[in-house]
Amino acid sequence: MGRIKTDMVKRVSIQLVETHPEKFSRNFERNKEALKGLAEVRSKKLRNVIAGYSVRLKRQSEEGTKSRRKKL
Repeated sequence: MGRIKTDMVKRVSIQLVETHPEKFSRNFERNKEALKGLAEVRSKKLRNVIAGYSVRLKRQSEEGTKSRRKKL
């Protein structure tokens, strides 16, 4: 079982990945750096969670896996 992500984390990650797909990749460290310039995230933990979820989104989009998530 995985960890549950809040709707806010999912919403922000989806919005950022859809608007700036070239800035995000499957690399967690690069996504953390990209977040510094794109969003003002005050908490280190929240930044890491958003970066991690964006890795998941990029992997799903590249592999073409069907997502079971609802549209937020």
